[in-house]
Amino acid sequence: MEEEIRLQKYLATCGIASRRKCEEYILQGKVKVNGTIVNELGTKIIPNKDKIEFNNKEVKNNNAEHVYILLNKPIGYVTTAKDQFGRDSVLDLVKTNRRLVPVGRLDMYTSGALLLTDDGDFVYKVTHPKHEIEKTYTVTLKGIPTTEEIKQLENGVDIGGFITNKAKIKILKTDIETNKSRLEITIHEGKNRQIRKMCEAINKKVLALHRSKIGDIGVKDLKIGTWRYLNQKEVEILLK
Repeated sequence: MEEEIRLQKYLATCGIASRRKCEEYILQGKVKVNGTIVNELGTKIIPNKDKIEFNNKEVKNNNAEHVYILLNKPIGYVTTAKDQFGRDSVLDLVKTNRRLVPVGRLDMYTSGALLLTDDGDFVYKVTHPKHEIEKTYTVTLKGIPTTEEIKQLENGVDIGGFITNKAKIKILKTDIETNKSRLEITIHEGKNRQIRKMCEAINKKVLALHRSKIGDIGVKDLKIGTWRYLNQKEVEILLK
């Protein structure tokens, strides 16, 4: 007898989206099991026996192996599959026959390391807060932070009702003449526009923002706008 699995896990495994996003789709009534809309998260199905549909199209797990991609995202691209304003998407940069989804997000005006995959379980595991995967950013600021302001960033600041966890801060460059500075900031959270909000909390405007690394995987040797596949060892490190 084939093993039953949760509906959202099956959808994620098929590359529809992350497990959490698939849960949203179920609650929105976008998923059918054997022709009937299912909107309960506890639903279990039997792969290769039950007919699963998403937006009225049958969902099948045709991936013998998943793919994991590292993109050096340029400024001006959004990290969504479809954009209501018709803006360029990161998926336009990665041409494969796989149904890819971004692993987390970078805002339109931030460049750098972004993962994409067709493995919804991978998205769920890597983005879950309990894994605390570090993300390293290079930030160019208007103004030069004081020693006290650096300590505030390191110890946690209020970014709209949320106190950030401890961060690692390294001053890379200061220019008194132009009143600019460049910092390296490492965090393991992923709140929306977190780095920008952290800098706003010490009254510093972000002029440029680039994510250089996710964990130990960086884009130093990857030109802006280009991508490569992760190897198995890199995938395993991210899942540890």
